[in-house]
Amino acid sequence: MDLDDLKRRLQDHFSDGLVTIVGSGLSVAEGIPGMGKLAKHLLAEVPGRIPDGSKALWGSISSDLIADVDLESALLKNRPDDHIESSIVDLTAHFILDAETRVVEELTAGSRVLRFTRLLPQMLKPDTGIPIITTNYDRLLEIAIEKAGLSVNTLFVGHHFGRLDAESAHLTMCKSLTKFKGKQFLKLSAHAVVLKPHGSLDWYMHDADPIRCPLPLSLQRLIITPGLNKFRGGYNRPFDSHRERANREIDRATRFLIVGYGFRDEHLQTHLEPELKKGKPALLLTHSLTSRAGELLSECSRMIALCADTTKDGTRVITRDNSEFFPGISLWDLDGFVKGVFEV
Repeated sequence: MDLDDLKRRLQDHFSDGLVTIVGSGLSVAEGIPGMGKLAKHLLAEVPGRIPDGSKALWGSISSDLIADVDLESALLKNRPDDHIESSIVDLTAHFILDAETRVVEELTAGSRVLRFTRLLPQMLKPDTGIPIITTNYDRLLEIAIEKAGLSVNTLFVGHHFGRLDAESAHLTMCKSLTKFKGKQFLKLSAHAVVLKPHGSLDWYMHDADPIRCPLPLSLQRLIITPGLNKFRGGYNRPFDSHRERANREIDRATRFLIVGYGFRDEHLQTHLEPELKKGKPALLLTHSLTSRAGELLSECSRMIALCADTTKDGTRVITRDNSEFFPGISLWDLDGFVKGVFEV
């Protein structure tokens, strides 16, 4: 396969039924710290926030982190108590929020364009909205979508004290109402449906109900930390609504675009992996393959990965049966992908 053939194949992937899944790799590329930096931040800050009764448990977690065990594995091995989990949630939220603010300031100064903003003009825009599933807490996807001139449906209604109401949220995308042969039809604005099964920096719990608010409230933010508590929290509102909608989108997709996602989330894997193994086409853009991504590539006949090469500048294209290297082009990075595939 030569480069022109590859580009045509990649362009053809952007057709009907595409569901996009975005992992932390895209946020890291935009300047949001990854799990390694977060682990170091927690090591420095958690001890001063927890009571004496929690320090032995934190000692076990921190010992694993110091030994270079990744954060999720350390928290799976040593399930945090409520004090530790609350501290992790608060510290994580503020750590990511600080980085998110810096990125947004660069956007407003005109010194940065988000990668996803550049991709959106190349995507079909169904009336039901572009389905985008992300495990990230930050709001860079929502910002990227609005910067591209589209609306965003988060399943919440309202801007400053939004309530979770998927049906009403869909109706807020209505642009006009027309009548034809006695029937009424809604014309919806071009929009994306952003589903966040792990929560978002602007989600809070207030009076036993989830709300969405962009302001910094003195309430604990609704984000699910890595580890065993992820599975406990993932079945509470609003996480369950987003997870269930995400799974429905995965089940009815005809193809997938997967960006910076390492296939480590059990909530999504339950639905995503069977669909990939059925033969639904999938395009993975990532700097490095995780072990699970590598396993899926060997099992799925219509999955293709674009990743960086460890020894030279370019893109390695990997499928179940083949691996090819294309020098001097960074198709694995979303920015390089848009430039190399659509803007040439």
